[in-house]
Amino acid sequence: QLQASGGGLVQTGDSLRLSCVASGLTLRRYLLGWFRQAPGKEREFVAGIHRNSGSSVSYADSVKGRFTISRDNAKNTVYLQMNSLKPEDTAVYYCAASSGGIWSSRDSPRAYDYWGQGTQVTVSS
Repeated sequence: QLQASGGGLVQTGDSLRLSCVASGLTLRRYLLGWFRQAPGKEREFVAGIHRNSGSSVSYADSVKGRFTISRDNAKNTVYLQMNSLKPEDTAVYYCAASSGGIWSSRDSPRAYDYWGQGTQVTVSS
């Protein structure tokens, strides 16, 4: 029900935009998040955006100032614009949707009901 795309192999300093399109879900009703998981590591929060207008956004410290999360409710899509990419950003990136929409839980994978299949981002040095 969530389809992520936009990953790829890039060099340090490059940019990528990830997209996540929903089917069967009306995304404006959901708190949305992006997570990532590198080999041998736990899945970690990257960014979150509140439901409806998305007036509230949140970022992990490691990506703050470089990544931007946004949503287009008309297109039922959430985006993650990633600039100034670093090798440590290499991971599989997942989009997720939370029907509970509790903002204080935005960084917990357990708060999310629906997950995309993941898209690989590889940043070479």
